[in-house]
Amino acid sequence: MVSGLNSFSAYKECIKEVYKMYAEVPMTRWEAGTRRSISDCVAVEEPLEIVVNGDSLAVTMRTPGDDFALTAGFLAAESIIAGCADIVAMGYYGSPGDPAWRQIVHVTLTGSVAQDRARARMQRNFLATSSCGVCGKATLEAARCVAPPIPFTQFTVAASIFPAMNARLRSAQQTFERTGGLHAAGLFDFRGELLGLCEDVGRHNAVDKLIGHEVLSGRLPLSEQVLMVSGRTSFEILQKAAMAGLPIVCAVSAPSSLAVELAQNLNITLIGFLRGDTMNVYTGAERIAC
Repeated sequence: MVSGLNSFSAYKECIKEVYKMYAEVPMTRWEAGTRRSISDCVAVEEPLEIVVNGDSLAVTMRTPGDDFALTAGFLAAESIIAGCADIVAMGYYGSPGDPAWRQIVHVTLTGSVAQDRARARMQRNFLATSSCGVCGKATLEAARCVAPPIPFTQFTVAASIFPAMNARLRSAQQTFERTGGLHAAGLFDFRGELLGLCEDVGRHNAVDKLIGHEVLSGRLPLSEQVLMVSGRTSFEILQKAAMAGLPIVCAVSAPSSLAVELAQNLNITLIGFLRGDTMNVYTGAERIAC
């Protein structure tokens, strides 16, 4: 039985619910040669299964919260849906009190195109850990990015805007403050204003959640926004950004070689090591205004 969210009229009410994103665990702390027994807050990591039209599509390890946005973002990143109109309904299997409650999301898609895409993607046998968004893909062909290049427009961001973005992202990470163990993805406008932020134990999940909110609100493509992630950038982050139409991706840490190559091919501006007033622009420098 499917319960929970059964129409998008209930979506905004659903996302107001409080999720346990961290847990207290006992530990022994050593300091200056002495030890003491205390508790610590750690990020919660649990599996989430995504079921599409009755068939299991993927299992991802995630931090609970924003599960429907995570699901929508994942489906968009995998080119299964083009937008919110492809989704008829979304909800949890079971009911409160069941052991697997809020660990299985059921999605009903409309239209033959979305359903055909879902069936094709099911052949990949997805299993994504919290550290990798592509490790469940069964073949190299399945890992190929299918996003088209981002069109170059007059959209630019002043170089002076970027230094403040890191501080704004960090100050908005409420669960990271408690645990120190969550990644963040933030969406900014050209003025450097934070439009949205999501946290998760997985970098790719945080991006899926962030983009998923935009999918469900009907705001794709994100052609005049900037994505910032709290860690490094790799292939899957660039792939998700491209599918959402994001022209600029920046990160606190380093990009991988494949991320740089993909950003170049997809006409995405890729920025790394954004710390203080310094940053490295690897591709698409023309979108950075002096």
